[in-house]
Amino acid sequence: MNVLTIKLPPALEQQLDEAIRRTHLSKSELVRRALVAYIARPEGEAGGFVSALDLAGDLVGCFDGGPPDLASNPRHMDGFGKA
Repeated sequence: MNVLTIKLPPALEQQLDEAIRRTHLSKSELVRRALVAYIARPEGEAGGFVSALDLAGDLVGCFDGGPPDLASNPRHMDGFGKA
């Protein structure tokens, strides 16, 4: 196995130490698993930001019926949030 040396800011090293205590994994194993998970993510998620559309994109447009102007017609919001 190859060896990789990295520099960590103190706050990240503290988070890593906490994760090691929580998971009971070695530092090397935890970092290996984190790298595998990061590399396996889809291209659009590599930056860390995932939009609501990314998470629920398959649901967009899957319903038929209902008012077409729900977001723009204030009449549809009458009584919203009232018990």
